[in-house]
Amino acid sequence: MNQQEFAKRRRQFLSMVGRGGVAILPAAPERPRNKDTLYPYRQDSDFYYVTGFNEPEAVAVFAPGRAEGEFLMFCRDRDPLREQWDGPRAGQEGVMAHYGADDAFPIADIDEILPGILEPSERVYYSVGTHPEFDQRVLGWLGLLRARGQSAHVPDELVTLDHLLHELRLIKSRREVAALRRAGKIAVEAHQRAMAAVKPGIYEYQLDAELTYVFRKHNTVSSYPPIVAAGNNACVLHYVANDQRIEDGDLVLIDAGCEYDMYASDITRTFPANGQFSGPQRDIYTIVAEAQAAAIDKVRPGNHWNDPHDAAVKTITRGLRDIGILKGRLPSLIKAEAYRPYFMHRTGHWLGMDVHDVGDYKVDDHWRLLEPGMVMTIEPGLYLSPGQRRLAKKWQGIGVRIEDDVLVTRHGPDVLTAGLPTTADEVETFMAAAR
Repeated sequence: MNQQEFAKRRRQFLSMVGRGGVAILPAAPERPRNKDTLYPYRQDSDFYYVTGFNEPEAVAVFAPGRAEGEFLMFCRDRDPLREQWDGPRAGQEGVMAHYGADDAFPIADIDEILPGILEPSERVYYSVGTHPEFDQRVLGWLGLLRARGQSAHVPDELVTLDHLLHELRLIKSRREVAALRRAGKIAVEAHQRAMAAVKPGIYEYQLDAELTYVFRKHNTVSSYPPIVAAGNNACVLHYVANDQRIEDGDLVLIDAGCEYDMYASDITRTFPANGQFSGPQRDIYTIVAEAQAAAIDKVRPGNHWNDPHDAAVKTITRGLRDIGILKGRLPSLIKAEAYRPYFMHRTGHWLGMDVHDVGDYKVDDHWRLLEPGMVMTIEPGLYLSPGQRRLAKKWQGIGVRIEDDVLVTRHGPDVLTAGLPTTADEVETFMAAAR
């Protein structure tokens, strides 16, 4: 993203906060991995969305109408010694020169300066609970004003800023869509590499390594811990051990995406380790592929958020009935949620800077209408775990999920992760050509 994009977001955000309001957004803290090592730093998505600033120990403050500047930043001072160890810092001059801040102060001075900025306001916007360790500081500043009695004005409201900011983040701009499309393209390449590399006898972590190679080759990182699940492991939705040997006859389920310019992709494909589906595997796979196609077709403006899920449920329930796993009338089976032992999750989620991105799914207790610029995953699945009651042996241990990232446009669904095989025939053709 360029600074024009961040400046546009700030203008929209300041307008929503309005005069009389002050919004406070802290940067994500650094997190220790072990004794003296930190996890790779990843900025808080809300903070980054309006600042573009990727350093810890920073607080952004938005004060519409403030004569001395509406966008303030508290950040670390320049420190040549620490910068030699940890890399360059922007400092106060840098955040004003390169990140659009109207005014900047040392983070060490925030307790002295910020209460004075809050005092004239009527409303303070802050997301309580997102960074619990920072909550006490905000409450402390408000308590300090209250303790001054009649000599100080205390804001009347403490308002969560989630709704304001997350509604902005829900509708993606052209630059955001371009970043999501690029993240999707890189992830497609990673999945193709893993599908071409699979063979009976290798280990799940070896396919994980193929994914990581592609992500790092493009200077991206995984947007979540990859799932590489062979055989029965594919029936575990959040399997991440990735340490089992892949056997002849196994299906391999890979759920993996990358983060490009802070925007995530999220793709799942399921394929046979030996290149050929067995009869039962093909039956289950085809049901899921048809459910995904039906769900994607519902990703259209004016449809409700739940319409893709309803389409997937109908297709999956019909498919399970047709192959004899379920028995009964289709409407009754759907009403009774007879599919739930085998398809227990939703068909998708919002996608953006976070893999499970922000944005309400309901408005006034009704599923919200889809609008151009929204991006979601479409990911139906079937998980026929070993030992499930009343499930014939031939079905047990088959786990299938197929997932793509889809943009809502005025003209219908735009699959941002197009390029991977989807139908059973396409999968087998791809794998035969790759060997």
